[in-house]
Amino acid sequence: MIGWPKGGIGETFCQGLGVLLGLVPGVGAPVSVDDLEFREFFASQFSQLYWLGLLLTGDPGQAEELAQDSMVRTYNRWARVRKPTDPALYARRVLVNRHRSLARRALVEARHLVAVRPSAPAPADLGEDAIVVWAAVARLPVRQRLVLALRYHEDLTEVQVARVLGLPLGTVKTLARRGLARLRAELAPGAPRADRVEEQR
Repeated sequence: MIGWPKGGIGETFCQGLGVLLGLVPGVGAPVSVDDLEFREFFASQFSQLYWLGLLLTGDPGQAEELAQDSMVRTYNRWARVRKPTDPALYARRVLVNRHRSLARRALVEARHLVAVRPSAPAPADLGEDAIVVWAAVARLPVRQRLVLALRYHEDLTEVQVARVLGLPLGTVKTLARRGLARLRAELAPGAPRADRVEEQR
């Protein structure tokens, strides 16, 4: 039986897609081998995609929409991406590209959201230290946050991050180095707030 995400993280979407694909036991027609593989992929990856979206946007609603859209688009191309390519990497690329597309379509709004992002609430189950780190990550420039989220939250290699973002490997390394340096500086005892320091681009 599939372990559907609970607590509002795509639960309605998961159940709806499950019915559509016949993934809910006792519902729908028998599924193909491809769909059986996709349901395992779906169950293991949706929550991770949600958290990646949350790291990129700071907004639970936007994160859920990005994860949903990524899953739907991955399913639509499942026959092509399941083998020999890496479907998890493909889904993350879809999510990142979708996030970029939405940001381009609403550039002024996106800049405003970045400016006010430190006030966005952290997930309720984080401890005090984790909340401080969450706020510091949210204040990073977008590309630094993208690289660090993929590199350390998603545990991708630098080469994989470069593929997902469509950036040269050297650029990925530079963004990671700058992002980590900024976090270290901000989180050091007695350090000034990072939002008072000029952004590194």
